[in-house]
Amino acid sequence: MNKIILAIYLASLSLFALEFKSYDTALIEQQKTKKLIMIKVVRTGCRYCENMDKEVFADKEMAKWLKERFIPVQINLDEEELPLGLKVSFTPTFYFVDKNKKIVKKIPGAWNIEDFKSLTETIK
Repeated sequence: MNKIILAIYLASLSLFALEFKSYDTALIEQQKTKKLIMIKVVRTGCRYCENMDKEVFADKEMAKWLKERFIPVQINLDEEELPLGLKVSFTPTFYFVDKNKKIVKKIPGAWNIEDFKSLTETIK
């Protein structure tokens, strides 16, 4: 019974969670929408990355807010190479990329909803 409840709970989270795209898909979408690409750089087992997923990106309102402004991309350093010659010191790190593939902002670290929203609301 507990497994069924857990499965339902996890499925319901995915209905509201921010869905991340591949970088190549984001580049195509960016040509149509002119939105900035938000690259979230993570590693497998990163507890700070997991906390942000649960506390920030799984939040329905925050996911909607971010999708309106950015094209979200997630890159796991254990599985993929970073585009644009990007380098990170720790995870998570967020890069915001314009249509010219220029980094307009870098945000290192994990944040709560209020702080992450505050750090990203002026990015254009």
